Amino acid sequence: MTIRKELIDELLNECADPQEILGEGGLLKQLTKAIIERCLETELQTHLGYGKHEHKEEGVTNSRNGSSNKTVKGEQGHLQLSIPRDRESSFEPQLIKKHQTRLEGLDEKILILYSHGLTTRDIQAQLQEMYGVEISPTLISSVTDAVSDEVRQWQSRPLEAVYPIVYVDCLVVKVRENQRVINKALHLVLGVTMQGHKELLGMWITQNEGAKFWLSVFTELQNRGVKDIFLTCVDGLTGLPEAMETVFPQTRVQLCMVHMVRNSLRYVSHKHAKEVAADLKLIYTASTEGEAELNLELFAEKWDGQYPTISATWRARWSRIIPLFAFSQDIRKAIYTTNAIESVNMTLRKMTRNRRIFPSDESVFKVMYLAIQTVAKK
Repeated sequence: MTIRKELIDELLNECADPQEILGEGGLLKQLTKAIIERCLETELQTHLGYGKHEHKEEGVTNSRNGSSNKTVKGEQGHLQLSIPRDRESSFEPQLIKKHQTRLEGLDEKILILYSHGLTTRDIQAQLQEMYGVEISPTLISSVTDAVSDEVRQWQSRPLEAVYPIVYVDCLVVKVRENQRVINKALHLVLGVTMQGHKELLGMWITQNEGAKFWLSVFTELQNRGVKDIFLTCVDGLTGLPEAMETVFPQTRVQLCMVHMVRNSLRYVSHKHAKEVAADLKLIYTASTEGEAELNLELFAEKWDGQYPTISATWRARWSRIIPLFAFSQDIRKAIYTTNAIESVNMTLRKMTRNRRIFPSDESVFKVMYLAIQTVAKK
């Protein structure tokens, strides 16, 4: 619907100052009030079956019974509305429902602020500053608590039967528990569908990861409909490969080469870092598995005298390094690093950097879920 320019000009004709449009009691607020009240009057007319000052049909006993005043909170601040009533009290307005105290849009604003990691008190202050609306912390909590059901439904939704590639990574969050603050790992599992679309399959939080934890995660994915995963790309998470191969025996587990190199360089002095990194790159960018093994031997001959731990670590994890050599160069680029999911983690960190400490695990899930939905919309 397009509003006529002449009507806008007529409305703005007597407005000489921005405050007369946007301020308290300004045109925008008056217009919002007038439109809502007109809609409510139309709702009552439909309910009664006849308009104001019109004759009732025979047999119709219900009629108008004045109005009651109601204050609702919205993006224009507090709005005083006149709600029409009927004598039989059978009228149930839909635009502004009974017991409704907030206009649509305000809850969404609360959730957006919450998804960016703002605390309840921060949100209260922001809404007061932006809209001049006083919202109690209890009300904000009730709005965000309603998200918990959405999170549970999202976390248990059915999944596709086959995912060619699955990435697993985590980000560390601080959670208050038993009157102390502890670090916990929030693990995210990102799947690539047969159509090539990325889908976040779920999130799990734990203080100590291990084979038992990962077994429960992959069993949950299986129970939600996943039958097969071709390849899983991970960052050396404890117990994950063994658990994955228990639940999905045909799945290959590929370690992230970027993290392998990064971890290897921890043992290297600064003056050798670039050279060591270049020699390690010759291993995972080799054309074949045989060439990669040869390059690893050459690396050991060159560097074992100074950094023996590096080649030993690569040999110990060799079975998790070589799966990428079974694929073409294009696919290798997608699987030798977990960048696909790390970019999601980076976005979540940016969106939640205001929240230094979460009051509970549930709070972590709510904030991250809302942040994920916000990212998905973009």
